Amino acid sequence: MNLKETALEVLYSTVPIIAIISILQFTVVKLPWEVFGKFIGGAVMVILGLILFQLGVNKGFLPMGEMTGARVVAKGKLWLILCFGFVLGFAVTVAEPDLQVLASQVDAVSEGQIGRYILLISVALGVGIYVLLALLRIFLNISFYYLLLGSYVLILLLSFFTPPQYLAVSLDSGGVTTGPMTVPFILALGVGVAASVRRKGVASEDNSFGFVALASAGPILAVLLLGVIYQ
Repeated sequence: MNLKETALEVLYSTVPIIAIISILQFTVVKLPWEVFGKFIGGAVMVILGLILFQLGVNKGFLPMGEMTGARVVAKGKLWLILCFGFVLGFAVTVAEPDLQVLASQVDAVSEGQIGRYILLISVALGVGIYVLLALLRIFLNISFYYLLLGSYVLILLLSFFTPPQYLAVSLDSGGVTTGPMTVPFILALGVGVAASVRRKGVASEDNSFGFVALASAGPILAVLLLGVIYQ
């Protein structure tokens, strides 16, 4: 994807939001012009930042993730592949901007009852473990439906024993792990590993899908377990 295509993709995503807020400003909201001016300035910086970010992801993150997954599989050691998947899932989740914002807000709203770093580590552990399971699923050819269904049955059961505030945070935690930092790496890793394993005749073609869905279930379970422990 070149610069022009990336810029158009970002503009299609952001301009409608900017336009709606601008219409509300001139018709209903009518905030101070100083505030609206800061919004426009921030919107321009967001657009420029997203263009650069998308270029970085397409030119660097995705190829690196695919090649890394393929090279790790070439080593032929399952434990090494699983450990690498866990470490990568943990690391990119900690670096996820959406999760950083959520953890700070939860820490402030709960007045420290759900600490920022506790939430960060819990969510990152959930993603890391489920990336490990997703990789293991490729090698053992486990049905994606069974793994995902079992995870959400467990989520449903834990929701009855978790304090309400942890239940709400857990569902939001699953959402923020589909952000711009985590998804490209996890998808690229899954594609690289699945393609390499498929060439060896071990996995089926559809085993490269479902990584993000599984990785989103991990944080929900992790935060629900955190609530049960703290309770």
